[in-house]
Amino acid sequence: MITFCVALLALVLGYTLYGAFIEKVFGVDEHRKTPCYTEQDGVDYIPMPTWKVYLIQFLNIAGTGPIFGAIMGILYGPAAYLWIVFGCIFGGAVHDYLSGMISLRKKGASLPELVGDELGAGVRRVMRIFSLVLLVLVGAVFVTTPAGLLATMTAEWGVLGSSDYWALFIFVYYIFATLLPIDTIIGRLYPLFGVALLVMAVGVFYGIFTHPGWMPEINEAFANHHPKEGLSIFPMLFISIACGAVSGFHATQSPMMARCLKNEKLGRRVFYGAMITEGAVALIWAAAAIKFTGGYEQLMAQMSPEGKSNPAVIVNAICQGWLGPVGAILAILGVVAAPITSGDTAFRSARLIASDVFHLRQDAIWRRLLLAIPLFAIAAGLKFVNFDILWRYFAWFNQTLSVFTLWAVTVWLARNHKNYYVALVPALFMTCVCSSYILVAPEGFQLPYILSCVLGVIITLTLGGMFVRWRCNQN
Repeated sequence: MITFCVALLALVLGYTLYGAFIEKVFGVDEHRKTPCYTEQDGVDYIPMPTWKVYLIQFLNIAGTGPIFGAIMGILYGPAAYLWIVFGCIFGGAVHDYLSGMISLRKKGASLPELVGDELGAGVRRVMRIFSLVLLVLVGAVFVTTPAGLLATMTAEWGVLGSSDYWALFIFVYYIFATLLPIDTIIGRLYPLFGVALLVMAVGVFYGIFTHPGWMPEINEAFANHHPKEGLSIFPMLFISIACGAVSGFHATQSPMMARCLKNEKLGRRVFYGAMITEGAVALIWAAAAIKFTGGYEQLMAQMSPEGKSNPAVIVNAICQGWLGPVGAILAILGVVAAPITSGDTAFRSARLIASDVFHLRQDAIWRRLLLAIPLFAIAAGLKFVNFDILWRYFAWFNQTLSVFTLWAVTVWLARNHKNYYVALVPALFMTCVCSSYILVAPEGFQLPYILSCVLGVIITLTLGGMFVRWRCNQN
């Protein structure tokens, strides 16, 4: 319990102290007009109240990520607490804030354009494809998950008990949310869902302190507690917990909110603050999962009643067991509504990226349809792919995207004579994580563990050396 409380306090201090430092490194200009005014189009560039932008950003980047990922991650032990805290403060929040603020300076440019400006035309082309693949994967994954859950909940309701029916319903919703102006659906519904997700976290936080049970402490942090042998803390933990620590998907969402932010001085509250909030939610669910079940083996067994890991089972059990009838409603919002809201903003971001690629303004509905229809067609086809395969590739694509973003941010800071070490260190770390993971993972090259880690370090040092050489040439 002490470790958990200290970790939460560290996140608050991280926002207050390190967040202010990162804001100073970037150098906000509160007198500079933001894109919501200079590029206003009534569809994507719309001035919105800061509290709405914050809640939308929080829900966009959160979904079920900080819940499911944290529940899966705590199986590795209290090392998960450390990763959430340090990853969030020094990695994820820096990643989200700087990508959002640089986009703000570049008229709300989408992530591939931002990265391409710093890392070159070749990387821009790779990032366009990479980002679109990730976003369509997110959309497909977050059709399958809530459709399956809704089908389970309505199994006795005839046709409503079909996952195909719910998938079609969700797709129709995605189409409207992707095509309509951002303040029509997203601006009205998302703040409500964001508040619901926070209320659920607060209720679970209260349950942690009012219900008996065991919780791991920091002295056990460097031992691997995962019930499955062969799943090492590095790099597996750092892929399992993405949202809540470092997530490349967030950088695709920050530009969307950069197009609605009224002033640069509000950036820390929206981008850095939403990430710290997500980290707090992840900590709460990690602690609640292990306390509610009583141990790592018990958590694994309760989460996998049919042999496949399903964190939604734990979410539902905790909400109903600790929060009663209200908790059941919040659980539905958490495990059903949250992934749907992440899915629709994924498709919206994909449309915006495609519009930047083809330089096609989005003020007319036919232009939006021209870009959105192919994206939905591809996602519909992915509905027939095995979900476990989809999720594994989504996880790796997600974290690899953060590597591209952090390197681009590092170069931007260096070009502008700012303290680039704040982005360089997390860029090096995430490079090592992602390269080691794809080398050792079952869906990757399946190399021996030690060899994968050694090659991961070599790849990281190589990229670091390339940056140092580029930096010397700049001087």
